[in-house]
Amino acid sequence: MFRRMAAPALACVIGLVSTAGPAHAQSERVQVVSAILADRPIDGATVSLQRVDRPSLVATTDAQGRAALDPVLARDPQSRLVIAKPGYAELIVQCPCDVPAYALSPVMHNLDGMRVVLNWGDTPADLDAHLSYPGNHVYFERKSGRDASLDLDHSGQRGPETITVQRRHPGQTYTFAVHDFGHRDQADSRALARSQAQVFVYIGESLVRSYRVPQGQTGNLWTVFRVDGEGRFDDLNAISTVALGAERIGDEIARIGGRGGDEPVGSEAGDAAVATNLRGEAAYRSGDLRGAVALYQQAIELDPAHALSYSNLGLAYVKLGRAAEAIWASRKAIALAKGAGAATIRAGAYYNIGKLYEEDGQYERAMSNYLAAKREKPDKTYDQALERVSGY
Repeated sequence: MFRRMAAPALACVIGLVSTAGPAHAQSERVQVVSAILADRPIDGATVSLQRVDRPSLVATTDAQGRAALDPVLARDPQSRLVIAKPGYAELIVQCPCDVPAYALSPVMHNLDGMRVVLNWGDTPADLDAHLSYPGNHVYFERKSGRDASLDLDHSGQRGPETITVQRRHPGQTYTFAVHDFGHRDQADSRALARSQAQVFVYIGESLVRSYRVPQGQTGNLWTVFRVDGEGRFDDLNAISTVALGAERIGDEIARIGGRGGDEPVGSEAGDAAVATNLRGEAAYRSGDLRGAVALYQQAIELDPAHALSYSNLGLAYVKLGRAAEAIWASRKAIALAKGAGAATIRAGAYYNIGKLYEEDGQYERAMSNYLAAKREKPDKTYDQALERVSGY
């Protein structure tokens, strides 16, 4: 007997491939749906396949959220799928783009909010999203926790399953995992690794992290990431085997240790990241803030441990009025900053976080970040900020 009724299957997808490139006899079909409303297609979304050495192929979703993609580019690891619509966070997926449906997340406005979206392929039929944090475990049998909820829960189809955290609480650790419920009693199963599962994490109006399930591994539990008490991400991205009921998954993933930080990159990639960051700084000084953001993000792709790029990204987000993303990037800079100049990076990042909390009326959190900035590198600017918020 099934534990819950399967949701209706997604409709057959039709559409037209853009004429911006060569025509193909068949197309890679995709549907764009809401990340928070069940079975709600999104029309009018721009769907494009991009590769640096070719013109982009662009289509627009119809009333059923349907579009079609060039099959060659959709399977090319050098391509990216970009889905965008005003009012939603832009979705960027590194191909191969082999999931039939992708979910768009509406823009979030809380400084400490977070939305996690899980998609997967045709099999296995039933993957479950789990979020564990102190005193709370959000999953299909307990859809609400403190300031968090399971918005969408699908079994028998390819998702999405969505958990939204309206407000993360300081000092608390949040761990997200995916459980293969259908193979919960099969320790040797590789179904999860073959599931094409992807996890997307949104803050504010931005996609800040994305994950693909590790390939070729045995196990029924994918522990994806953890957010520590300071709001910093630790990418766990590991598959393990558990013989537990769904109700005990929360305790299990809360005990799993961290991955130990970002892996170092080679000197060539590191030099390229430094050069790209400098180009971002030039764009920032010229007033091209969106160009600066794109270049800082490119530098981070080249070197995920490049603290200065994260710090600069945070500054650009501040100027663009995207406070939640600015706080996320600044926290990442603090976590990564090491060696010469690290204290300056950390102090500036703490100050920027404090200023955003002050502007939001969260004076206690503003003060704690201003104090942290002063501990890193005393400066009269930090003293003035502390004096300013101490009156509230």
